[in-house]
Amino acid sequence: MPLTSSGTTHLSERDPKVSGAEMVAALVPPPQFDGATFETYRADEAYPSQQEAKDLLEVFSSGRGAPAARGGFFRRAKREAPMKPGVYLDGGFGVGKTHLLAAIYHAMPARRKYFGSFIEYTALVGALGYQKTVELFRGADLLCIDEFELDDPGDTMVMTRLIAELVPTGTKLAATSNTPPNALGEGRFAAQDFLREIHAMAEHFQTIRIDGTDYRQRAVDGHAVVLDDVAYESAMTDAAASALVSDDDFGAFIRHLASVHPSRYIRLIEGIGTIGLRNVVGFDDQSAALRFVAFVDRAYDAQIPIRATGTPLDSVFREDMLAGGYRKKYLRAVSRLVALTHS
Repeated sequence: MPLTSSGTTHLSERDPKVSGAEMVAALVPPPQFDGATFETYRADEAYPSQQEAKDLLEVFSSGRGAPAARGGFFRRAKREAPMKPGVYLDGGFGVGKTHLLAAIYHAMPARRKYFGSFIEYTALVGALGYQKTVELFRGADLLCIDEFELDDPGDTMVMTRLIAELVPTGTKLAATSNTPPNALGEGRFAAQDFLREIHAMAEHFQTIRIDGTDYRQRAVDGHAVVLDDVAYESAMTDAAASALVSDDDFGAFIRHLASVHPSRYIRLIEGIGTIGLRNVVGFDDQSAALRFVAFVDRAYDAQIPIRATGTPLDSVFREDMLAGGYRKKYLRAVSRLVALTHS
C-alpha cells in the first residue's frame, strides 16, 4: 500500500495484506519497546516484587542458573537449581510486563529470537500451516509471547503443542497472559489459569509475579479526552499538515474491523501519525468490542495518538462487559485509550 507523508486517509477504506514472510519479519518488539532494557525499567519501590522480577529475569536472559545462596565462613555457597527454560510474567496491566519481556529479548545473546503477541503467532500458524511453523521456529533460541490468550481453547491448544515441540530443542520461552473468560473478580493475576491451560508444559515455566499499579494511570489522571467538532477539525488539520492522519466515523470503522483479521491491524495503521474517530458510541456487541480492544493494543504499541468526538473512549464498554470474563482486556484497553487521547 503506497504511503504518503502527510494528509488524510480513512482506515475503513484500507484492506491490508500480510504475507507469511512479512509476518515472520515483524516478530520483533514494537517500536515503543525498541530501547526497552532492564536498566530503563523503573521498579516501583512500593512493590518489591518488581525489582525481584527484574533481577530474576536478568539472570534468565544471561543464560546462567539462579543466583547462588551466600555461604558462611566454613560453608560452601549453595547454588540453586538452574532456572527453567520458560518464565511466565504474572501481573496486572500497566506494571511493565511487556517492557520486561522486550528487555529479555534485547538482553539475551541469541542468534535466533522472536517477539510477538499470541495473536501474531497463531495467525502465522494459520498462514503457513502448523508443521511449517514448527519447522520455522525449530532451533530458535528464544520465543517471547506477549498476552498469551487464555480465552480461545483452540488457539491455546495450538500454542501449547508448538511450545511442546520447541522446548526439547533448546528454545527458551518468556510469556505474559491475559485472564480467561471464566475468571471472576478482578482477574488481576492469571498464573494458575495459565499453567492449567498449558498443562503438560507447566513444569517448564517458572512463574514470576509482578505486583503494582498501572503506570499509565500514575502518569495520566482523569479520563479520555473528548473533543467537540470544532476542536477535532482543528486538531486533525494541524496533524495532517506534517503527517498522515486517519479520519473515520466510529461506526463505519468498527464495522470495517470485522472484515480485517486482527493479525493485520498493525498494517492497517501503518504510516498513520494520528488516529481520528468521530461520533464514538458505546458497544452493544461483545465481539465488536473485543476487536476494538485488539486494535487499541496495536495502536498503543505504535504509540499513535487518538483524537475523538462523541462518547469518551474510556466509557465505550458497558458495565456488564467490565464485570465479565474479559474484564482485564477491557480495563487494559481503557487504560491505553486514556493515555493515547492525552498524547
